Amino acid sequence: MPEFIVHTVPGSPFARAVLATLVEKGAPWRLSPLALGANRAPEHLARHPFGRVPVVEHGDFTLYETAAILRYIDRVLPDPPLTPSDPRAAARMDQVMNINDWYLFPGVGAVIGFQRVVGPMLMGLTPNEDLIAGAMPQAHRVFAALTDLLGDQDFFAGARLSLADLTLIPQMDFLSQTPEWAALTDGRTNLVAWLSRLNARASVQATTMTKVRALAQAE
Repeated sequence: MPEFIVHTVPGSPFARAVLATLVEKGAPWRLSPLALGANRAPEHLARHPFGRVPVVEHGDFTLYETAAILRYIDRVLPDPPLTPSDPRAAARMDQVMNINDWYLFPGVGAVIGFQRVVGPMLMGLTPNEDLIAGAMPQAHRVFAALTDLLGDQDFFAGARLSLADLTLIPQMDFLSQTPEWAALTDGRTNLVAWLSRLNARASVQATTMTKVRALAQAE
């Protein structure tokens, strides 16, 4: 099987979900790093007309949109399976992935995670406290929903790791590095335990922002 080439700005949480999934599958992959702003260059727009990351090349097949990429990887590399066979569990996985894409990232991760972690690390920005405070009500709504959906399970779709967990972990890892994490997880011990469970996995440890940036510099 040809290797997967992942075009991304190093540190992208969406790309991290893809990289962690590839590691879980034991698949061959190579990082094709983009500099900040290069996602708007003609070369990248030819891969992704909306100028986002990541984009994956697999042989003669090119694919963008993270959820589509994750499901493609799980279909072409079915072992170990990362989509539950039970229809309800699979639907729960899809639901959590959509919560990430529609509510966790746009209203929370892209604000709190960016202001506290990504912006200062990559751009030397000073956090905007007003923006962060404004994002907290949405953050509490999302964390409450995720707490309820996780319940007493080990993973979001049941007893086994799924694409839902791999989609969420990059966002949640960024947020766990912020002062707001304590308030967001107060009384939500299942989310704290879930984060520890995910962070113990080799796939998550291998795809931190620090490690991916170091890999990009070595390219």
